[in-house]
Amino acid sequence: MIFNDIQIRHGVVGGTLLSTALNISIHDVFFTALMSVIGAVVSFFVSYVLKQLFGKR
Repeated sequence: MIFNDIQIRHGVVGGTLLSTALNISIHDVFFTALMSVIGAVVSFFVSYVLKQLFGKR
């Protein structure tokens, strides 16, 4: 029996996504959201300070 390559690929991708989605807890989602907010705020302030320091030249 010859398997279609696209069917195998879809099965592997679907199984990987489903098993990953079932292992993610709500704590992980909140932690990731919090870390992304902190990263965005720090990035904004660093770029603002650098713009103030080097933008006047």
